[in-house]
Formats: sequence, structure tokens, C-alpha cells
Amino acid sequence: MEDCLAKKMEITVSEAEKRTGRNAMNIQETYTAYLIETRAVESQSEGQCAPVESLWRRYSEFELLRNYLSVTYPHIVVPPLPEKRADFVWHKLSADNMDPDFVERRRIGLENFLLRVASHPVLCLDKIFYAFLMQEGGWKEMVNETGFQLKADSRLKALNATFRVKNPDKRFTELKHYSDELQSVISHLLRVRARVADRLYGVYKVHGNYGRVFSEWSAIEKEMGDGLQSAGHHMDVYAASIDDILEEEEHYADQLKEYLFYAEALRAVCRKHELMQYDLEMAAQDLTSKKQQCEELATGTVRTFSLKGMTSKLFGQETPEQREAKIKVLEEQIQEGEEQLKSKNLEGRDFVKSAWADIERFKEQKNHDLKEALISYAVMQISMCKKGIQVWTNAKECFSKM
Repeated sequence: MEDCLAKKMEITVSEAEKRTGRNAMNIQETYTAYLIETRAVESQSEGQCAPVESLWRRYSEFELLRNYLSVTYPHIVVPPLPEKRADFVWHKLSADNMDPDFVERRRIGLENFLLRVASHPVLCLDKIFYAFLMQEGGWKEMVNETGFQLKADSRLKALNATFRVKNPDKRFTELKHYSDELQSVISHLLRVRARVADRLYGVYKVHGNYGRVFSEWSAIEKEMGDGLQSAGHHMDVYAASIDDILEEEEHYADQLKEYLFYAEALRAVCRKHELMQYDLEMAAQDLTSKKQQCEELATGTVRTFSLKGMTSKLFGQETPEQREAKIKVLEEQIQEGEEQLKSKNLEGRDFVKSAWADIERFKEQKNHDLKEALISYAVMQISMCKKGIQVWTNAKECFSKM
């Protein structure tokens, strides 16, 4: 971890800017660009001020980077991007992806994504990631030249492997179930939070009615007028404070959403393992079949019904020379198959070892992050309740002076 990029470079997404341009179809579109700023840490420690490097990236470029990392490092739980469009929001909050508050939260999420990658012991060393931070022109071409799209597994192939693999690894099966449950639990938590936020918003805004009524009442009272007016002012301030409170609360919700999306990253690792296991089983099955064919040709016996066996009965047996030639071809294929099976076994063992090490790293990170987020959320709620108590304490003093 001492060698990770995050220790050597300051990385920030400092600004978001609304722009208009033309897409690949030559259709005009409005999009948001994000300013990435980087600064080397080493020269700062020597008392020198390192120059800031900066470039602009669109959200779609962040998506391209993450897709590349997911395909290139299938054994790694690749950090997720923040949501492209707002979800699980309370009804007064805009779900428009161009809304300034949402764009600001997404800016923070994109910065967090870059810091997650820069802090990862493997991902931080990737040249394409470094180029994403430092090279504005030609970066997309550099990514496409890696040919990572050709390595991507199709959804149909992954689904086929899920249902047809005969000996799934119990640990990955359990991890897949856990990721499903984690996603379900966090989804429910976010829905509850959104409903609470809706009701809280209503309660706070209704307090504004106290302010209006106290103000109207003060106009007809001489001795009580000042006290009622002051109490009304406190109620107005209380009612208006909910907008900032719930906007701050959305940042805590975003921390939970990150792990909602991390659940899919976990499943991606599990799916890759299923695919590798399926390929291994198919290779073993093909090798067994070829060995059986070779044995049948060598002994002249057919153990199971086959089209070849029926053809031999109908049109006569093959000549010894033909049989020897087929046996020779099969023996070569068997040798290749055994080498291929050995290679797939080694590849599978390496994948499991690397994947499980990264999953353990992820679990430690997750436990720490979610604990911190939930504690911060609780502290915020306590602070909010204390402010409410203070408002009513102030109102009580106003009433006492009447």
C-alpha cells in the first residue's frame, strides 16, 4: 500500500461544467464535464510547490475506464461509479441528472472512484488508469487498442455457465448469495431513509405555519406581541433548515449507494469464476470423450451408442491404416487437451487465490466504511434533534418573557 498512486499523487475532481456538443451521430447534446486535477506529492515534501496537471473528462469516459478495469482485472472487486441518474431520492429532491445539487454529489462520487482505484494495490499500477489522469488527447484510442472488448464475456455465456456448471466452488456460491442479500438490504435501507426524509420534510415545513400564526397573532397583542414575533422567527428558521439538512443527508445516502453498486462488482467476480469453472469442466469432458474414442478404436469395441458405430455396421469396418491414422490424430488431441486442462487448472487456482485475497481486502474496507457512514448518519440525526430542542427552548424563553 505504501507504493500505491494515492500516496504519491493528490487526485481531485475539483469542478463540474455543463457543456453542449455533438455526439458520434452528429446530434447536439448537453452533457457535464468534470475537471480532474493531479499534483505530485514528493516535490511538496522537499518544500517545492508541484505544478497542478488538469484535464476534463465526461462521465462516459469514466464508464469506459471502469469497463476496461473490470475486463482486464476480472479477479478484482473493481470500485463502482456513482449513479448516472438519481435513485432512492425523497420526492422533493430533483432526479434530473443536470440538477446542480445532483451534479455536485456525482462530482464527489467520481473523485471517490478515482481515489479508490489509486489506493488499490493492483489497479493503481495500470498504465491506462495513469493515462486517464494525465493524458487528455488520444486516451480513448489507447484504451481501444488494448482490445479489452474482445476479452469481455457475453451475458448469455455467463448465464449459461451459471446453470450448467456441475461443481461450483461453495465459497463463491455463498459470496454470490451474500452480494444479492447485501444489495437487497441496502435497497430497503435507502427506501426507508427516503420515506423518513419525505415525512421529516413535511414536519419541518409545517413548523413554518407556527411562524406565520405567531406573527399574525403578535399584530393584535400589545404586551405579548414581541414574544410571539420572536417565537415565530425561531419557527421560520427551523422550517427553513430542513433543506440543508436533507441535502447533507444525501451525501450519507451516497455512501450507502456505493456499496449497493459494489454488490454488482462482487457478483461480477463470482460470474467470472463460474465461467472459468465451466470452461474447465467442458475441457475435462472433451478430454474424457477423446480418450474413450481412442480406446474404442484401439480395441475395436464400442461402449456406447454412437453415429460412428452405426456407420461402421452399415458400411463395414475401417481398414487398420485408417484406424491407426485416427488413433494418431486422437492421441495428439489428447496430449493437447491434457496440456490445456493443466493450464486451465493452474489458471483457475491462480484466479481463486488472487480473487479471494482481493475479496478479503474489500470486506475489511466495507466494514470500516459502512461503520463510519452509519455512525456519521446517527451523529447527524442527533445534531438535528438537538437543534430542534434548541428551537423549542428558545421559543419557551420567548413565551416566558411575555
